[in-house]
Amino acid sequence: MAAALPPVTATSGGTRGRPEAWVTWESGKMAAPRAMGPGPAPLLRITAECGRSRARAGELRLPHGPVPCPVFMPVGTRGTAKGVTAAQLAALGCRICLGNTYHLGTRPGPELVQRAGGLHGFMDWPHNLLTHLPCTAPQDSGGFQMVSLVELSEVTEEGVRFRSPYGGEEILLSPEKSIEIQNALGADIMMQLDDVVSSTTTGPRVEEAMHRSIRWLDRCIAANRRPEQQKLFAIIQGGLDPALRTKCLEEMTRRDVPGFAIGGLSGGEEKDRFWRMVKLSTDRLPRDKPRYLMGVGYATDLVVCVALGCDMFDCVFPTRTARFGSALVPWGSLPLKNKQFAKDFRPIDENCDCPTCQRHNRAYLHALIRSETAALHHLTIHNIAYQLNLMSSIRENILAQRFPEFVREFMSTMYGARERVPPWVVEALATVGITLD
Repeated sequence: MAAALPPVTATSGGTRGRPEAWVTWESGKMAAPRAMGPGPAPLLRITAECGRSRARAGELRLPHGPVPCPVFMPVGTRGTAKGVTAAQLAALGCRICLGNTYHLGTRPGPELVQRAGGLHGFMDWPHNLLTHLPCTAPQDSGGFQMVSLVELSEVTEEGVRFRSPYGGEEILLSPEKSIEIQNALGADIMMQLDDVVSSTTTGPRVEEAMHRSIRWLDRCIAANRRPEQQKLFAIIQGGLDPALRTKCLEEMTRRDVPGFAIGGLSGGEEKDRFWRMVKLSTDRLPRDKPRYLMGVGYATDLVVCVALGCDMFDCVFPTRTARFGSALVPWGSLPLKNKQFAKDFRPIDENCDCPTCQRHNRAYLHALIRSETAALHHLTIHNIAYQLNLMSSIRENILAQRFPEFVREFMSTMYGARERVPPWVVEALATVGITLD
């Protein structure tokens, strides 16, 4: 028998049975659950839209303050982004970051976190939090973390059974348990438990996972004990199959959830297929609700996917890249371990106002990077600042109605000659009216 995750005293885990409302959805015998009453105010307030592309600027209205969007959210798996403190994140202008439900639910456990005032109090974070869930795809970005950290045992209708990386015992994470933990953690945005397969998987398993994710969404909605304070997002699945994605979009958008995530991508698939699934999703998602593209963090991908209509992003890319010794810059990255930087006394980026660029030069970071963890800390701060500043620039240009010009300038700086821009980027942007000529 699999062991349950640690108990939570303040909330119940919802029903463990299989209510008819989610058993019979696939057969078409019963309509999807509908919200009762007028419901809460919309989570997203749109303040400007690009006159040509699908890009839009706005803010998420959350309990711990407004969050300007489009927004990049640093990943803090165990209550902190690796290499920086919560105070440093806040000083960089971050107003929402992520926590991992599975890790926090096993160690230190939701009961302890709850006693500390929820995850906000536990990590001393006065701003917003989004808690995401482990899934079964073999990646380690955003929600795609589970296989790299624990051994997947089995996915059943009841939930997902994992082998704990700590004590080796089997753990069952059901939709109800996932919401119970997230209610205890107190995140402002919670993600449903979904059944995810690698984006490169084909065959019947993709359809099975898509249908199960819809049924699990209904169970998560029913289990949420604090829907006014903690906003539950659905996660669109369907792999790289347009028909399955469309079916999932049709069904999940019938549920009255405050936001939607596009899941199951950025897992090694070809970029040409990646952007088409993103656009298919944004074309069909409600205009007035936030669209969260999970696990995406490359600068080019962020710019293109904002143009396609996405509002929220997360990825471990900036912090992981820093731990590998590379600094993100508008023209790519600087591998500061290389000898060419040993006598380079310029900052990482002369136009960057982050603490690292204001205080340290490339030669100093190069000298420390192989032996002192402080260098990785400095790089992490810079890389997070780069991502946040990029999103700020995107917002400002949408508000100023010059987003297409910004995109052309960004691509020119990143790639130089027009011919060097990846063909998928050119094609994706052209579908929303932005040309690079």
